[in-house]
Amino acid sequence: MVAKKGLASAPVRGRRVLVRVDFNVPQDPNGQVADDRRIVEALPTLNHLRAAGARTILLTHLGRPGGHRDPRYSLRPVVHRLSAVLGQPVPLADDVVGIHALEQTARLANGQFLMLENLRFHPGEEANDPAFASELAHLGEFFVEDAFGAVHRAHASTVGVPKRLPSCAGLLVEREVRELSRLIERPEPPYVALVGGAKVADKLPFLESFCGRANSLLIGGALAFPFLSARGLSLGATRVDPGLESAVDAFLRRAEAEGTEVLLPTDLVVERPGVVGAETHPVGGIPADAIAQDIGPETRDAFSARLDASRTVFWNGPLGRAEDSRFRDGTREVLSRLGSARGYHVAAGGDSARIAQDLGVTGSFQFISTGGGAALEFVQGLELPGLAVLPDA
Repeated sequence: MVAKKGLASAPVRGRRVLVRVDFNVPQDPNGQVADDRRIVEALPTLNHLRAAGARTILLTHLGRPGGHRDPRYSLRPVVHRLSAVLGQPVPLADDVVGIHALEQTARLANGQFLMLENLRFHPGEEANDPAFASELAHLGEFFVEDAFGAVHRAHASTVGVPKRLPSCAGLLVEREVRELSRLIERPEPPYVALVGGAKVADKLPFLESFCGRANSLLIGGALAFPFLSARGLSLGATRVDPGLESAVDAFLRRAEAEGTEVLLPTDLVVERPGVVGAETHPVGGIPADAIAQDIGPETRDAFSARLDASRTVFWNGPLGRAEDSRFRDGTREVLSRLGSARGYHVAAGGDSARIAQDLGVTGSFQFISTGGGAALEFVQGLELPGLAVLPDA
């Protein structure tokens, strides 16, 4: 990945700087921020701009309001938490564009911040509408892209605005690009990818990207079920996505041809109706009424052995139903044992950061990405429109 122009030398003093951040944070039932990690991760960029005397205007989306104003997705709880983290008040403009937004941005002094309301209250954001992008750009004199979790979307705030203003990557985006590039450009072998979760149909292109690049691909969670089923192994009452046999077979043949070992579970932890507690059975010997929920001890040992011998590891997705305390041991044990392995370990994609935090295994990783789909697409080697539009270093 070509390095992008960075923030260190950007002329921002006294200028209105539009900063695209990713403050699409989870909220609790009371509407308060439940996890402020993405806010905290943006602090290096925000502190740099404050110290440099910029007049910082923050842009973000929250949830899926569908292009219209919805109070459930207001950024008010976000600015409340951001103000506490920054140690200074951050006012919230009641809209993204228009006369009130213009007036509030014009009143900013050096070192101050302003948050504009949810970008997705406007249909022009996700449509990358040129008129909406122009209105956003008119609010600032410079643009900083620091929302790595959104750079895979060709939206008005990620593509339209930087086409209209001098721009650069923020410190968070610079770090994401630098760390994730190690998985593409120079992964030290043995390189092991540990992938869980579900939806093989969605993740197959992602899995294919490891063929010929990773030495071993360890597949767990519901993601493994179609692979096991394609080998003729019965999984009892476990739901298996249908119609994937030929795609799975083609993938396995490609992996073999390109020298990437694919390791699948050999035993599974299951639950059965009317049975108290979980049971462990070998794959192929799952009772007819049982539903697989986690990888078993034999699989954990096999996966951990590959990780112990590795020098580079990428992890995405749980290896079982980790949100249920009965079925999180597989993910927790494998990732805990990863902590004692040497090398460079990265977690990225979807809810992986939250899962690692919930299971107490964040210390097993040298880098945990803030990106979901953006991180997965980056690791695949795909071009991300929000990065492509930024000037090269």
